[in-house]
Amino acid sequence: QVQLVESGGGLVQPGGSLRLSCAASGSIFSMNHMGWYRQAPGKQRELVAMITTAGGTNYAASVKGRFTISRDNAKNTVYLQMNSLQPEDTADYFCNKFQGNWRSLDYWGQGTQVTVSS
Repeated sequence: QVQLVESGGGLVQPGGSLRLSCAASGSIFSMNHMGWYRQAPGKQRELVAMITTAGGTNYAASVKGRFTISRDNAKNTVYLQMNSLQPEDTADYFCNKFQGNWRSLDYWGQGTQVTVSS
């Protein structure tokens, strides 16, 4: 069964931190690169960070140096540590496997909402 469950979002002040978690079913997690994505109101979903099966990482320019993606293969879980949050980071955050044509992925979890506001 395909399952993606994101958690850890919330309201945080600018400059604050949050740690997002995503529990994925084995069919998605194992043998796949994984990514965190976000969608702000009125905007297209965008890739925030990705991690390979070997632990290599890559980040969108807008979050590089502030966000850190990691994965726990034993728990089928991927994390996103977000530091120095800014209002422009406000969005719904989703995880999913990462592939070149990730926009064609047809299953997404419910996401977790992150709001950065004073």
